Amino acid sequence: MKRSKFTEEQIIGILREQDAGAKTAEFCRRHGIGSATFYAWKAKFGGMEVSDAKRLKALEDENARLKRLLAESLLDQAALKDLLSRKW
Repeated sequence: MKRSKFTEEQIIGILREQDAGAKTAEFCRRHGIGSATFYAWKAKFGGMEVSDAKRLKALEDENARLKRLLAESLLDQAALKDLLSRKW
C-alpha cells in the first residue's frame, strides 16, 4: 500500500484550512490531492485534533499487533489439534 506524503498532522491542518470556506475543487488543486482523497480524509479525520490522530494511530498499531498474536495462537492450536488427532 502506498504511503501518503502527508502526515496526520498535516492532513488535519489541511482539513481545518478548508473549513475556513475555500471551495473544494480549488482547494484540492492547490494542495495536489484528488477530491476523493479529500472526502476520505474528511471522513476519517474530520473534527479531530492532532492528539486524537496520534492516539488513533497508536490504537491501530496495537490492534494490528494483537491480531497477529491471535492468528499465531490459533495456528499453533490448530497444529497441536492436528498432531493429537493422528493415530500412533
